[in-house]
Amino acid sequence: LEEYRERFCSLSAYVKDIKQRFSCFYNKRKKRKGTLWGERFKSVIVEQGNTLVHCLAYIDLNAVRAGIVKRPEDYRWCSIGYHIQTGNKDGFLSSDLGTPDFGVDDAATQLKTYREYLYHIGAIDKGGKAKISRKVLEEETTEGFEMNRLRRFQYRSRYFTDSGIIGSRAFVETQYEIFKDHFRSTREKIPKRVKGIEGMYSLKRLAED
Repeated sequence: LEEYRERFCSLSAYVKDIKQRFSCFYNKRKKRKGTLWGERFKSVIVEQGNTLVHCLAYIDLNAVRAGIVKRPEDYRWCSIGYHIQTGNKDGFLSSDLGTPDFGVDDAATQLKTYREYLYHIGAIDKGGKAKISRKVLEEETTEGFEMNRLRRFQYRSRYFTDSGIIGSRAFVETQYEIFKDHFRSTREKIPKRVKGIEGMYSLKRLAED
């Protein structure tokens, strides 16, 4: 038992297992042989403060630099996207966004401070790579880099509307009864209130088994 406990607590062993198993799965599916990953993963100890925030911003801006999205939050598969689009469901990520060393304590101010830094860094030209446009930066500056309840809801609804129903409780219940036979899930779904918007309910992840 101790051997397994030590193994599961090792980041190197954890990543190795994931990469090996996915490689076997992918090679079998594509009928190929050989290595799949280019190199080993990188594990770096990062100092708190400016270094940490800069590293977080670098990662969160990857999708912008690649021209995939115009705003970092539009990309679900990064930390800022996960924070905004899911509300950091289950507390999966640290919620301080590297800002406590700057004297920022409450969550709303931490998000605002980080977004301001993120957007200004993202608007800097990086040798021909895509960047946050001046128009988008000006829009966010006008909003004070705040993420109000309506914008949060828009992002969160975007996260699950490919398989969800949103509206009043009566509307959600009615639509669910009409379409529930089309969903793979066999469990009855109960409308849940959308926090911050009075009278708004939703059902999501309707395709789950």
